[in-house]
Amino acid sequence: MLKKFFALALAVSFFAAVPASNSSAIPYAIDKNHSTVGFSVPILGGLSKVRGKFMDFDVQLTYDDADITKSSVSATIKAASIDTGIENRDKHLRTADFFDVEKYPEITFQSKRVEKKGNQLTAYGTFTMHGVSKEIALPFTITGKYKDPKDGDVSIGFSSKLVINRQDYGITWRNKDTPTFVGDEVEIELNLVTRATANK
Repeated sequence: MLKKFFALALAVSFFAAVPASNSSAIPYAIDKNHSTVGFSVPILGGLSKVRGKFMDFDVQLTYDDADITKSSVSATIKAASIDTGIENRDKHLRTADFFDVEKYPEITFQSKRVEKKGNQLTAYGTFTMHGVSKEIALPFTITGKYKDPKDGDVSIGFSSKLVINRQDYGITWRNKDTPTFVGDEVEIELNLVTRATANK
């Protein structure tokens, strides 16, 4: 019994001596009213582009200005919230020909690490769409910071552009009469405004 007591005391002393994390990572909440998750797809071999966005999304961001490697990002997009400005086209995009939103309701990204090289920031993680998950590198930049003079809260703007191939995610539909009507490469464009939530 005495040996167990001393072993327990030693363990407590050891963990008490381990310094607490000094990470300055701060959680940020997405400002949906001033953020956009958009995309564009070439049509007719690049003759024009169809642009759209997702109306329902959430982003959980932890940002450490002192050590970017301690930052992280998690994003969830509701596929059914797609909006290209034309109702019938959006209905088609929600079907099994494209996003199949009944079967695959969410598009997600979960970072595994964040790196900084010069002024370029990159989040590496898992992107899942249409039931297919792939490891991607998501480049992004900080567009600016704003400190609210009333409450001192800090907002940070982020932007990112990434091109993916829809075929890689099993979205393979083609127009029978004009196979090149909808292009394969999709440019994703993110413009996000986030607000610190550490003191909320």
